[in-house]
Amino acid sequence: MGIIYWIIIGLVAGFIAAQIMGSKSDLLTNLIVGVVGAVIGGFLAGLLGIAAYGLIGQLVVATVGAVVLIWGLRFIKSR
Repeated sequence: MGIIYWIIIGLVAGFIAAQIMGSKSDLLTNLIVGVVGAVIGGFLAGLLGIAAYGLIGQLVVATVGAVVLIWGLRFIKSR
């Protein structure tokens, strides 16, 4: 059940991040951005000493990580 949980969190986080950043993307892109964003968000939360508990906490951390990922990719692309 763990991998399905990660996929669902990744899809939702990727979708929310795409809406926040105004990016148009398909389901697979949202999944990839959400899962990678969850890893980035978890890393950043660990550095800041923030713990995310429950579905909402994990979703927030994953979404923040996905937003950081999209922002970083746009920054690199603009250079």
